[in-house]
Amino acid sequence: MDEPEEYVDFLVKYKDWIAIKRMGIRSNTKPEEIVFQLAGIRNAIDNRAFGILGIKTNVLDSYAGEATKGMRKSPDSLAEAAKRFGASEAKSAIEQACDNKDVKPLAEIYLLGKIISNLGYDTSINQVAMSKIWKNLKVPKPRGRVAGAKKKEQQQAPE
Repeated sequence: MDEPEEYVDFLVKYKDWIAIKRMGIRSNTKPEEIVFQLAGIRNAIDNRAFGILGIKTNVLDSYAGEATKGMRKSPDSLAEAAKRFGASEAKSAIEQACDNKDVKPLAEIYLLGKIISNLGYDTSINQVAMSKIWKNLKVPKPRGRVAGAKKKEQQQAPE
């Protein structure tokens, strides 16, 4: 097989976070495959960055869930959610989520993004959206236990 001409390399080892994403780019590599890999890297970063800064994302996730509860994807829902983003309860959730007050503007970014995504809108290219357009691109399943492994273990256990 021919050697890749270019690469997408991403490596992180920080405390308990290890992420390695590597892709060799050859002459027949399609642009959507490259962007799909980049979207996966962005997702990996977004999932960790706020926590690394000490932002309690679970507090913001909870508020975003309450702020969008029962809403459907529509411009009206988006407008209503934007009002809730500016409410005193949102400011309180941001205060709760930040021990370091310097990171409050970043917590606001997280909360707004979470509210928007809870309504079914995307604000950036992501692997899920791309896999709906290009059926050959598959979102990798997270590592861990194989589905049905527990059931299989129970079936194999002696009685």
